[in-house]
Amino acid sequence: MEEKLEKTLCKIAVVGPESTGKSIMASRLAQDFGTWYIPEYSRYYCEGLNNQYTLQDEVNIFHGQIALENAIIEVLPHTLVFCDTTILTVKIWSDYLFNYTPDNVLKEIRKRTYDLYLLMDIDLPWVDDPLRDFPGKREYFLDVWKKELEDLGARYGLVRGIGENRFQNAQKIVSGFLNQNRIQLR
Repeated sequence: MEEKLEKTLCKIAVVGPESTGKSIMASRLAQDFGTWYIPEYSRYYCEGLNNQYTLQDEVNIFHGQIALENAIIEVLPHTLVFCDTTILTVKIWSDYLFNYTPDNVLKEIRKRTYDLYLLMDIDLPWVDDPLRDFPGKREYFLDVWKKELEDLGARYGLVRGIGENRFQNAQKIVSGFLNQNRIQLR
């Protein structure tokens, strides 16, 4: 009888307030470490909206992010993947915009774990984008992110710096984590 080997996967999530370089960072780190990254589903979803979000939109984004993450992880040949955001973003936006997060979102956040979070600092200048909404609220959202990650008991590193320095700081946090946990990349 053929024995099925369980695939071990290290998931690193790149998270934080708007306009902090999450998408670029997730992509660059994946390239640097020779692996894949999972894009942020909400960017695709929200392109057709005109910033009049509903709670149902947040729920749709929740399901879309999970489906995208599961689909990529299913076929991933690597032991490491970078995630450009997580469903925790849905909770943060739902709480802020609607003062409510559905129970199924809260339950899945507790179940869906990540080995490390890279929390992007707000030390970058704001870059205007039609899908971004709150340039004056980045400090508020950074504090919310810290609280949410601490409530989860998540391991995270705060990534600071401008340009190449920011990337090197993230790279150093990831390398230190991988070495400390003896995670070998294939």
